[in-house]
Amino acid sequence: MTNRTQALWISLPIPALILSGDNKILDLNPAAENFMNGSLRSLLDMPIWDKLMVDAPLEEAFARVRTNLSPLFINDVDVGTGERPPVLCNIQVSPLVDNPNLVLLLLEPREIAGRLGRSIQSKTAAKSAIGMAEMLAHEIKNPLAGITGAAQLLSMNLSAEDRELTDLIVAESHRIVKLLEQVEQFGNLRPPACKPVNIHDVLERARKSAVVGFGAHVSITEEYDPSLPSTYADADQLLQVFLNLLKNAAEASKPGGKIRIRTFYELSLRLRRKDGTGGTVPLQIEIIDDGPGLPPDIEADVFEPFVSGRENGTGLGLALVSKIISDHDGWIAVDSVPGRTVFRISLPVAPRSEETS
Repeated sequence: MTNRTQALWISLPIPALILSGDNKILDLNPAAENFMNGSLRSLLDMPIWDKLMVDAPLEEAFARVRTNLSPLFINDVDVGTGERPPVLCNIQVSPLVDNPNLVLLLLEPREIAGRLGRSIQSKTAAKSAIGMAEMLAHEIKNPLAGITGAAQLLSMNLSAEDRELTDLIVAESHRIVKLLEQVEQFGNLRPPACKPVNIHDVLERARKSAVVGFGAHVSITEEYDPSLPSTYADADQLLQVFLNLLKNAAEASKPGGKIRIRTFYELSLRLRRKDGTGGTVPLQIEIIDDGPGLPPDIEADVFEPFVSGRENGTGLGLALVSKIISDHDGWIAVDSVPGRTVFRISLPVAPRSEETS
């Protein structure tokens, strides 16, 4: 390959493989290595059907491609690797121009498009809650302060038994105020105060807080890629995101459970920025727990406001997380099965001009 061809091959955001005449792997790009959870060295010369499980008769499709010397498109088929749940994909098969016996196989996971759509919907839903949040904060917090003050005054002249009732009023009022303050954050329209931020510094702050607090009953381990460059973000807002996700993971885990924090670099996803330009979000952060998983009926809507899988949950935490990540031109998604739930955040790299300023 020429340098430019090699650069294009490496930069392809979707999994791509070159197969021999007997359908063995001759080459694959980094996106395919990630999709198949293996390196080029480990997968080289392996029969493709030993690694990929496809819910379609692709052997016949490959034969037609080689015979007719024309590409073939197959939409909406499940593709699995044996190490991950099947993913709905569009498949493209094409003979190579300089050697028709070789076949180019492209896998386009539909999960990315579907999740991007859900991310956009979640951002819109969060914005629609802003007006309601401001109204609730104004209309409820003021009279609630009066109720709390009245209950405290009454308690001064009551017996210890009766004071239990006024203490209950005060405690419940404080709980409602905290809830309203969480809702009120949707009304914060100020952009994040962004600067170059080392993701691992923020993750470590969140991890240390979790270990001595809400996550004391579980094991929290980290798998960091120390070579990751800085992102461009508001560190305090990112800390809020990581604490929220760790708290959810801890609450889903039983005593002795395990939570993993993983970071890595991946170029397979591009998002459109607010100014209309496209941009990569290669910095990946995963928070993985071994809890029971999300209820199937809410998994697709878990980032919507007021959707919660917990009995007393408000459904605001993940909606706020989604809003913050969207404000940072990032992306958040979740994969959940019993025993393994993964929240994955993708963030952009800090511009070089900001790194050097």
